[in-house]
Amino acid sequence: MSDETATPAPANPYLVLGAAIILPASGHVMLGVPARGLQFLFFMVILGWITTKLAPVDAGFIGRHAGGFLIYALSILDAYRIARIRHAIWVHNARPGGDSAEGNAPSNM
Repeated sequence: MSDETATPAPANPYLVLGAAIILPASGHVMLGVPARGLQFLFFMVILGWITTKLAPVDAGFIGRHAGGFLIYALSILDAYRIARIRHAIWVHNARPGGDSAEGNAPSNM
């Protein structure tokens, strides 16, 4: 008989991190929150466009698109953070004799 209360293992946090670095929003898609990834993409494009219009003419590529790169970096950190939290909760609940109470963790984690 299989244990029906056991939850499947969450995505590997390092795999999510790699995916988020290679392709923006793909880490959020792997975690099952594609709307959050789409929001990051939207703000990445908007802030990249705004900084392009506000940056001086002699600024480099990174300087002209600094707003977009900022949101890109934040999206990588966000996807990795969610993956690490989910993995830590799963490891904690999978321990024999561990506390299996649901606690106060939000359902979207």
